Order: sequence, then C-alpha cells, then structure tokens
Amino acid sequence: MSRVCELTGKGRQVGNNVSHANNKTKRTFLPNLQNVTLISESLERSIKLRVSTHGLRSVEHVGGLDNWLTKTSEDKLSPRVAKLKREIAKKAKSAAA
Repeated sequence: MSRVCELTGKGRQVGNNVSHANNKTKRTFLPNLQNVTLISESLERSIKLRVSTHGLRSVEHVGGLDNWLTKTSEDKLSPRVAKLKREIAKKAKSAAA
C-alpha cells in the first residue's frame, strides 16, 4: 500500500537532514495518513479510505464527502475514488430528472 492520500493525492516528499556541521543526508517526509470511514449521503453508505489529515479537514470544511467530490477534479483522485465520484454524479443526475 503506497503512502498516498486517496482524496488529495498528497504523497511523500524528499528533502535533507542537515546536521550542525551542515552535512546533508537524504530523507523522506511522509504524509499523516489515517484509515477513516466517510459516509456518502447520496449513496447512503459508508466508504473506507486512506486519507491524510489535511484531506480529512478539507472534507469536513466543505460539508461532507459528496460536496468535496463534486468540487474536486477527477485527475487528483485515486481511481477508486474517481469511480465513487462518477457514481455520486450519476445518482444526483437521476434524482434531479
């Protein structure tokens, strides 16, 4: 399982450890990923995702998973979440008609 947020696409970053003597060694900065269960109101079910804490705060700020997915472009999402976004859009379209 890779260290990438399924919602925001946030992954690892590479940088340097810098010692007091200014020696530089490579290191990685990993995102703070959490296994969470988010509820989709339009699909009326819960979805288990691996999300960064920043992504989780973004979802809560916008007002839930459905609202966040409708406002986010599909190229930033993982394939599994992009499929979920299409399901939500399809459900919303059928409910409006």
